[in-house]
Amino acid sequence: MAASKNTEREAREARDRLRRYNARQTVHSEQVRRRRRDNLFAVGALVIIAALATVTQVFYFNGGPGTPSASPSASASAPPAAGTNVGNVPDPSFAEGKTWTGAMALNGVTLAITLDGAAAPQAVSSFLASVTTSYYVGKTCHRLVENTSAGLIQCGSLDGTGATDPSYSFGPIENPGVGGIYPAGTIAMARASGDAYSNGRQFFIVFQDTTIPDDSAGGYTIIGQVTSGLTDLQAQITNAGTADGSADGAPLVPTTITSLTIN
Repeated sequence: MAASKNTEREAREARDRLRRYNARQTVHSEQVRRRRRDNLFAVGALVIIAALATVTQVFYFNGGPGTPSASPSASASAPPAAGTNVGNVPDPSFAEGKTWTGAMALNGVTLAITLDGAAAPQAVSSFLASVTTSYYVGKTCHRLVENTSAGLIQCGSLDGTGATDPSYSFGPIENPGVGGIYPAGTIAMARASGDAYSNGRQFFIVFQDTTIPDDSAGGYTIIGQVTSGLTDLQAQITNAGTADGSADGAPLVPTTITSLTIN
């Protein structure tokens, strides 16, 4: 009888030990599962936070309040590079490499002219384009030079003062006077000293053999010739000299381009 009770007691104790063991295993498994779940949640949260930080940064610096202020590039404010045409300068082929004829009138004094599109294709193309837009008609001749070595009248300034036009200029120098010599009747482009790409719409007409020494850029582009009317120009305009009596100044006789046609 005692042996049977001992056996039952041992069986109960074994069952209790198994139950406690199973309970501990269940608790352990639950703790492992919970830790694994918590770790997954933590990793997910870190990924979300990192993604939000990236999106926020992108927004802040690309259209948001932290977007860097726009600043002009160097080319927006810098002057044109040397050797660059400025404005709507026509292609040199516009002159077609041929000789053009026409007539120009200063205060009604008619000058027959020829333009050499082969010798100065860029400058003649520019001159022709300006004629087609009627740029020259009504423009003044603001400068007269007359001394023992030079005689010329300069015309075509945008504002009548001789100031350059910052919106239009071109180069290079073409067909300059050989040895700085510009014979009477020469029509040539005016430009700024030392700048081969500062030709614009201003030109000068030489009414007596003239010497203009080359500067650091070279000479002056000859675009054509006055073939008749030079004597009348001298008699009615240039012989009167300048307004202030100097060798280089505004003409005493106010002078305007009254017509200009090219055939």
